[in-house]
Amino acid sequence: MQITMQIAPPNWKKIMSSFKIAILSGDGIGPEISKQAVRVLKSLEKKNSHVFECQELEFGANAYFANGKSFPNDTKRACDDADAILKGPIGLSHYESEKIPLEERPERGALLPLRRRLNTYANFRPILLPKSMTHFSPLKSKVVGEGIDIIMIRELIGGLYFGVKERGKNINGVRYAKETLEYDEQQIRQILIVAFEQAMKRKKLLHNIHKNNVLVSSVLWNEICDEISQDYPAVTVVHMLVDAAATHLCLNPSQFDVMVMENMFGDILSDQGGGILGSLGLMPSACLGHDKAYYEPSHGSAPDIAGQNIANPYSMIGSVALMLEMSFGLISEAKTIWNAMHSIFDDGFVTHDLAEDNIDSAILSTSQFGDKVIEKIKIVGA
Repeated sequence: MQITMQIAPPNWKKIMSSFKIAILSGDGIGPEISKQAVRVLKSLEKKNSHVFECQELEFGANAYFANGKSFPNDTKRACDDADAILKGPIGLSHYESEKIPLEERPERGALLPLRRRLNTYANFRPILLPKSMTHFSPLKSKVVGEGIDIIMIRELIGGLYFGVKERGKNINGVRYAKETLEYDEQQIRQILIVAFEQAMKRKKLLHNIHKNNVLVSSVLWNEICDEISQDYPAVTVVHMLVDAAATHLCLNPSQFDVMVMENMFGDILSDQGGGILGSLGLMPSACLGHDKAYYEPSHGSAPDIAGQNIANPYSMIGSVALMLEMSFGLISEAKTIWNAMHSIFDDGFVTHDLAEDNIDSAILSTSQFGDKVIEKIKIVGA
């Protein structure tokens, strides 16, 4: 896997050995998997000259129940001051969420404001399954082939999720809801440039995912894509409708390398990406702005298994690897983490979410997986 967009200047590693990281552990399984991610960071710290100064902060439902705000002011200030942010999953069960006012529920009251505050417009979601791990995929072996290596790039601060929202009753007393899907030229252009740059660093192939047969926003999106493509003649652009892309991800995922799409399309297709891997627990992500980034698993908080020490921490630890590479320029250390996690599966171990069809494998708990990663780091170094 090759990801090249970086927040930090290229020489940051040389001029800075201490990194300040805001840890937003989140809800449900968040604190359990975040703990393992911090442990991995600290194990790298011991082997290198870096110092990772981690500050744990309240964010999400736990923050609301503690002080009435899902994104407290203290957390906002700490995020502003941090070099990068490592965020766990947030959210509760439907029943527990009903105890929180609508505007303070974690997604509305914390997650979207965090994205807006940091202007993290570019979401990178690697869909990575090395050949040695292809047995985890529910797809047939002839479909998965030599493995899966796709980067989904999702616009993160526009579209329906951030548009004007309205609900009420019309003059006939019928309840209605209305939401606005809005994109401007600058929003579209900046995410497409990120995608083209990423494609240039990989196979020079870009799938532009849209719905221009229905949505006028996609018509504008595609117009701008065609304009930008003139500056990247080496990149082959394939335009594909979002529903067709969903089908092709299952039938022929190897055709894709870099995919770019608007906010809601990316939300849906990246979860499908986790499905073809065999678990969203194998999917970390990076959310980048011009000046700052936060890193998080692509999955939810799984409150039904919280506290049982069975959650897969791969996506949380993988988010650490993305942070080291993309915010801090510590590429060697990031590779060490990836190699450590993949070698655990190579050794025949699995986590609970991957165990169903791997009955001959030894199942690791959340903390045991963290232990194994740290053991591997000690052996191979960084």
